[in-house]
Order: sequence, then C-alpha cells, then structure tokens
Amino acid sequence: MDTTLATVDTLPGFFGLSESAAKRIRSMLSGEPDGSFFRVAVNGGGCSGFQYEFSIDTARQDDDRVFVSHDVEVVIDEMSLELVDKAELDYVQDLMGSYFSVSNPNATASCGCGTSFSV
Repeated sequence: MDTTLATVDTLPGFFGLSESAAKRIRSMLSGEPDGSFFRVAVNGGGCSGFQYEFSIDTARQDDDRVFVSHDVEVVIDEMSLELVDKAELDYVQDLMGSYFSVSNPNATASCGCGTSFSV
C-alpha cells in the first residue's frame, strides 16, 4: 500500500510530538513485533462529539499519512488528520496519572477528562 511520508513542506498542516510523547511511544513499540507503529485516530463519540484513539498497529491503509518527530513515526488517516491538523501529542505524568494529551488548535471545546473534543 502506498503511504505518504508527510512533512510540514508537503501538507498544509502537520501533526507533532513532544519529546515526552516520542519517548513513551518508543518504549511502547520496543515490545511489539517489527513493523509495528503508533496510530492516532479520531472517532465520533465521547462527551464532546469526537474522541481520540491511540493504538499500536501493523497494517497501513491507503489513506494513511506518516509524520515523523523526534525519530518516531505516527500514522494518521486522512479523515482524522482534518480534525487534528497542526495538533501536538504530549505524554503527561502528574498526580492524575500518566496519559497522552493532545493540544489541538482545531478543538473549540473539550471535556473535563481531555479525551474528547468538538470542532
């Protein structure tokens, strides 16, 4: 399948990772089979309309776009990319626990738990 390696130069927007998120993803992938990658998707649902989904995957689709930050690949399908264009994924460790957090300039509102948003 043809996937496109996307950079800021080749798409109107981009998807970025903090160093903390990249480190956590590298750690997660270290125990996975060769060819595994980190996928970010947006699904309908959640208390604000859309929700983020993070997963380890091994199968790329025709509409997948690949973003590289801190030497880590993140794969996002085109439909999801429209909703997370110019966003950045971070990995937070605080008193509430450890979790991925998305700073999404396209979101007009988000829920209290931070896993869903609206545009």
